[in-house]
Amino acid sequence: MGNVRRSWPLIVAILLAALTLAAAWPGIAMYDTVAQFGQVLSGQYDDWHPPAMARLWAGLHRAVGGAAQPMLVVQVMLYWLGLGLIAGALARADRRKAAFAVLACGVLPVFLVWQIAVLKDAQMLGAMLAGVGLMAWWRFDGRRVPWWGWALAALCFGYATLVRANAVFAVAPLVAMLVATRWRMRAALGGAMVLATLAAMPIVNQSIFGAEESGVRTTQPRYDLAGIAVRVADPTATRLGAAQVAALKRGHCVKPFFWDPLGDGACADAEAPLNDLTAGQLYATLAEAIMHHPFAYSAHRLAHLNSTERWLVPTGWPDAWPPDVAEGNAIGLANPGRPAAWLVNETAPLGETPLAWPIVWLALAMVTAIVALRRPRSPLRDLALALLVSGLALEASFAAISIASDLRYHLWPMMAAALASVLVLADGAPSKRAVQLGGAALAFVVVSAVASRIILPPAPDTYAGMLAY
Repeated sequence: MGNVRRSWPLIVAILLAALTLAAAWPGIAMYDTVAQFGQVLSGQYDDWHPPAMARLWAGLHRAVGGAAQPMLVVQVMLYWLGLGLIAGALARADRRKAAFAVLACGVLPVFLVWQIAVLKDAQMLGAMLAGVGLMAWWRFDGRRVPWWGWALAALCFGYATLVRANAVFAVAPLVAMLVATRWRMRAALGGAMVLATLAAMPIVNQSIFGAEESGVRTTQPRYDLAGIAVRVADPTATRLGAAQVAALKRGHCVKPFFWDPLGDGACADAEAPLNDLTAGQLYATLAEAIMHHPFAYSAHRLAHLNSTERWLVPTGWPDAWPPDVAEGNAIGLANPGRPAAWLVNETAPLGETPLAWPIVWLALAMVTAIVALRRPRSPLRDLALALLVSGLALEASFAAISIASDLRYHLWPMMAAALASVLVLADGAPSKRAVQLGGAALAFVVVSAVASRIILPPAPDTYAGMLAY
């Protein structure tokens, strides 16, 4: 009977998965969704979007049919499986309140609403949670993870790595924290995994998954070179001339929010001198430009980091919430049903609250990490620390590798911070001083973010408006 009582989180997670699928069906198709499903139907793949996800989608489409529905099932089941395993492991360890809190994290609209949208970000979040859930299932009661448990977790973490180009910055630190106990070994292992993955990913995408090279690897250095060029008097190191820089400035082509203006029209023409450079040559040029203009590069990256963290920005900063209708298409991706549209519309105002500001979750993660580092080792503390290192590492990567400010890019770090906070609290109450200092740090972030939204003019509410903003 005791075992039955302790299995309630898994039962609840299964019910929540069924409810999520019923409410979300057939899923929300955004721009990326349409592009990937188009590749599924055509059988022609490129590496702009993760070909591993498109290949899986193609296999499921052939096997069971449907449009977005098969991938919706994959991400929702992974999402609730992971949370259910973590909560179940906590319940078995007599941490019932913590088990309930983990499931409550999954119900938070800022996470749940993105499970309705069939996207690589939601796929990554689900795969990461499933892998972590497998680790928690055995480790929370002191058992060794069996080899097949590690194999399943490796499959989850491997898929997470393949479905987002920057996921390695979260996966590698997490795996290093799970398999090593000394910090030097963790740093060495994590660093080696990052370098090996970055080197292998183009080969995997093109040779194994048969994806054509799309030029996506050139977007980061081109964005950064333009960002440097418009901030310096002599742009020679960027390989852009005075006429091109004048055009970039005239067209307001460099935006902290995203790189998109540089992809079209006069802005793309202004970067024409970079067209014939390979990704390697572009990164070499960027390295030289950074050496010559470190302050301009720092100003450019900090402006984007502030934007993607949604800190000192105006109200209405776009792309915090998914849309309630599908991106226009003629390939069978339908509009979401009434329950999904209702959920999106009713929860959308939360996009203007601290729940949807990654900077707040980043502050929470840093405070929680300080508390965890002061604790003796335990299964809960160790997994919490692994989650925090993973989330913080991914957030840190945005300082150098990021070209857009969509909230969905931060789903894993935000969820990792939420779950780690639950685990640290379940492991023991923090000291009064930790609560005071942590509360002060969070208050500073929230108050400054609120002040910027009061002072600054509202952001445009359309994509075209942001292009001209």
